Amino acid sequence: MSRYQEFLKSFEKSVLESKRNIEEIELIAVSKRQSIENILSIINEGHLCFGENQIQEVLKKWPEIKGDHPKVKTHFIGTIQSKKLVDITQSCDVVHTIDREKLLQILSKMDQKLLVEKSFFIQINTGNELQKSGIKLDYAEEFLELCKNHDIKADGLMCIPPENESPAKHFEIMQSLARNNHIKNLSMGMSNDFDIALQYGSTHIRVGTAIFGKRD
Repeated sequence: MSRYQEFLKSFEKSVLESKRNIEEIELIAVSKRQSIENILSIINEGHLCFGENQIQEVLKKWPEIKGDHPKVKTHFIGTIQSKKLVDITQSCDVVHTIDREKLLQILSKMDQKLLVEKSFFIQINTGNELQKSGIKLDYAEEFLELCKNHDIKADGLMCIPPENESPAKHFEIMQSLARNNHIKNLSMGMSNDFDIALQYGSTHIRVGTAIFGKRD
């Protein structure tokens, strides 16, 4: 059994244990710094959803892969430089890390026909960590109103909990924020805490190492 199949088995078990429907959960294989060969091996096992955190890598790898595998979806999960947002939006299907008004301003000037085909998640800094990207928690609802003002639909919320705290507390905050603002999707949970994220309603799980193994 391949590493991917082994992970899938444990993932499906966690989904069952959390009393969730696997159809409503998107498993994102985080393929940053992975070769095209490694990615294709996962696609050949039936996986179609991948995450990248640098636009240079997206432009280098994915046009070729998507040309041969048009059903594949790419998710951008890295920090966004303003000047690269247009490229990111054009090249990726889902953007998980919208985190400031300047990005909304750029998006609002883009072709609306293109934007309709994309999904945008707002990154929330649930731990109010100075070194981390994301909207501060006490500004989150105001920022969601700004999205509406710029005609940008917030399709979901995303977070990365602080390393030294229980992720459950942060996932619960996110679940509550999503519920209060009628937002359906939650991007939270990685290799080491996806089982907890599932219990708090995560719809998008981002897993790299557990699927691909440690990078060289």
